[in-house]
Amino acid sequence: MNREDFRRELRDGFESIAGPPEAGLAGRVHAALVEAPERRGPVWIAGLAAVLIAALAVGALFIAGPLRQQNPPVPGLTETPSPLPTSDVSNLPAITCNNLSSVDTTGHIGQPIAYVNGVRTATHAGYDRITIQFSNGLPGDIQIATQGSATFTQGASGRQVVLQGSAGLLVTMTGADENTKYTGSTDFKTSYPVMVEAQQVQNFEGVVQWGIGLSHSACYRAFVLQGPDRLVIDFANT
Repeated sequence: MNREDFRRELRDGFESIAGPPEAGLAGRVHAALVEAPERRGPVWIAGLAAVLIAALAVGALFIAGPLRQQNPPVPGLTETPSPLPTSDVSNLPAITCNNLSSVDTTGHIGQPIAYVNGVRTATHAGYDRITIQFSNGLPGDIQIATQGSATFTQGASGRQVVLQGSAGLLVTMTGADENTKYTGSTDFKTSYPVMVEAQQVQNFEGVVQWGIGLSHSACYRAFVLQGPDRLVIDFANT
């Protein structure tokens, strides 16, 4: 390939990228391609190639810059996510042996009949727990009674029900119903340290009772929570 052919190919290649000659860098390079004299020789060709490479690099930066600006980084997207919050029991009432016989439901009472829609049990470090949840507010009255055995009287039938354990606790909720919304188990046998069984012993004429069999007499705390409305009873297991 002679010098004239090489210059023509460089010129054509540059025009296909930069367009027709104009003011500025593209115009100067284009003029150099068309009007440069023959006498500049190989040194001129090397310099022209360097200018062309620089022009291409500037063009690439010009194109890439707006593309980056079209998609600004989302704040916090690349930050290390914070760990999920853990259960905070610091604001719960203390578990004491001066056990109350009723639970204060002031400000939480819903409809005339509170519908039970969930019953759950669990064990944690320091306590075993039963949770009774309601779909439309708490019942009007919640009474809790401890007893020295795990034997309970089942509703209007008067039949004796013996749960696992050597001590017990009876939860009586007046103004409650467990037929309409609840479809879960009515007898939980567990392997927890203290709360070894929980069973529904009455669900009749607006009164719901749960008997809880304990491995031994234990201190407890009883309180209510919202979102959803629920009664929580914890038994010390240490």
